[in-house]
Amino acid sequence: MKVLLVEDEPDARWTVEKGLTEEGCLVTSVEDGTAALRAVTVSAFDLIVLDVMLPGPSGLDVCRELRSRGVTTPVLMLTARDTVSDRIRGLDSGADDYLVKPYDFGELLARTRALLRRGPPLRPEAIVAGDLTIRPHTGEVVSAGTRVPLTPKEFGVLEYLARHAGQVIAHQELLDHAWDGLEPDSNVLEVYVARIRRKLEQTSSKARLRTRRGHGYVLVPG
Repeated sequence: MKVLLVEDEPDARWTVEKGLTEEGCLVTSVEDGTAALRAVTVSAFDLIVLDVMLPGPSGLDVCRELRSRGVTTPVLMLTARDTVSDRIRGLDSGADDYLVKPYDFGELLARTRALLRRGPPLRPEAIVAGDLTIRPHTGEVVSAGTRVPLTPKEFGVLEYLARHAGQVIAHQELLDHAWDGLEPDSNVLEVYVARIRRKLEQTSSKARLRTRRGHGYVLVPG
């Protein structure tokens, strides 16, 4: 597996590169955001391990730029910031997972393996739930004729619920889909559900995202 490691701290970069290499990965290491964008331009990677605090473009900026280019490579973001809002900013930038420093290297490997196991999903052209239309290939959501701007993680959560419209989806099942079940003790999912709910309610859609206490979430088409 080819991994791009973007880390400006020399000791941390050496430790992670050595560990991933010993796991059989082919690692390319760079020190700043500009070099990271250049590396992705000239080579394809199976995974990007990306520090948030970087010289030049930050890790958040790099991730946003990659997603705007259509790069779908899984991104594991590393940061010393551990508030819910910080984690949400990382995920909203397009990251697939988020690991807080200091971390155990075994956990980094576990999260790396989980991201590398992900295959490209088979997606229909459109998912229709009542007056809600979701287009997985473009990331577009139209609610009662109104386009709803969603972040990548918000889209992933809503898409899964729409695929199972009318069914109660357990908290853990939704985590397993959106984060490979790697953050079961955080309230990040609740924050995302609340944000999606508000955005849908701002349209004239009859679709509603409901919370079933003790059970999970359900998208009611209306």
